Amino acid sequence: MTGYSDESKQEFRRVAFALADAARSAILPHFRSSTLTTDNKLHDGFDPVTVADQAAEDAMREILAKERPDDAVLGEEFGALAGTSGLTWVLDPIDGTRGFMSGTPTWGVLIALSDEDGPMLGVIDQPYIGERFHGGFGVAECIGPHGTKRLETRPARDLSEATLFTTFPEVGTVAERDAFHRVAGKAQLTRYGMDCYAYALVAAGQVDLVIEAGLNAYDIQAPIAVVEAAGGIVTDWTGGPAHQGGCALAAANPDIHAQALALLQA
Repeated sequence: MTGYSDESKQEFRRVAFALADAARSAILPHFRSSTLTTDNKLHDGFDPVTVADQAAEDAMREILAKERPDDAVLGEEFGALAGTSGLTWVLDPIDGTRGFMSGTPTWGVLIALSDEDGPMLGVIDQPYIGERFHGGFGVAECIGPHGTKRLETRPARDLSEATLFTTFPEVGTVAERDAFHRVAGKAQLTRYGMDCYAYALVAAGQVDLVIEAGLNAYDIQAPIAVVEAAGGIVTDWTGGPAHQGGCALAAANPDIHAQALALLQA
C-alpha cells in the first residue's frame, strides 16, 4: 500500500467510483420493478441472480477493460480474468440479491482493489439510498444525502452492550451456527438480514460486530477495506486473514473482536 504515489491512489479511487456509478445506473431501473425476473444458479438450493446483477458487472468490466486493461478482475457473475499488473478488481455487482428481489434497501455494490496480500481499497455502495462508503489509502468516508462524513468505528465496550449482525439466521454449518449463537447469547442485540450494509454500519460506528460464514472473496474484500480504514478489524474465525472468504468476524475494535473470537473458538 505504501508503494503507491498519491496520484496512483487518487486514480484507483477515481476508477472505483466510476465503477460504482456505472453499477448504479445499470441496477436502479430494475429495483422494485414489477417486471423483474429471477433465475436460480443452483440445482439444489437457492442462489438467485437477476438481469440487474449481470448488467452491473458487465458495465463495470467494460470500464476496467478501457481504464485498467492490465489489472485482473474477479467477479461473482462472470468469474476471473487474468491480469499482469499484480492488482485485482474484486466485484460483487449486487451483494444481497435476495434483499434486492424482495425490495429491501440493504443490498449493495461491492468493489475492492486488491493485491496478493488482500484488499487495499473498498467501496460499499447503496444506490437506492444514495450512500457510498469507501475506505483505503488513509481515507474512510461515507458520501450520502447528508454530505460527506468521516467513518470511524465504535470505541471498546463489553460484549453485553454490543450490537451484532449476521445475514442468515442459520449461519453456515451446524457447528458454525452454534459458535455464532455463543456470541449472540452474550450480545445485547442481534439483528439479521443486512448483507453488506451491516459492514458499512460497523464502519460508520453504529454497530459492533458482524459474524458470517460461507462467504466468497467477492463478498468480503470490499467490506474488509472499508471497516479497517475506519479503525475496525476483520479476520476469519481463527484470527487469520479473511479476504479469501469462508468465515468472517468484523469488529469495531480489537477489544470487542477478542471477546467475540474467544467465544467462536470455545
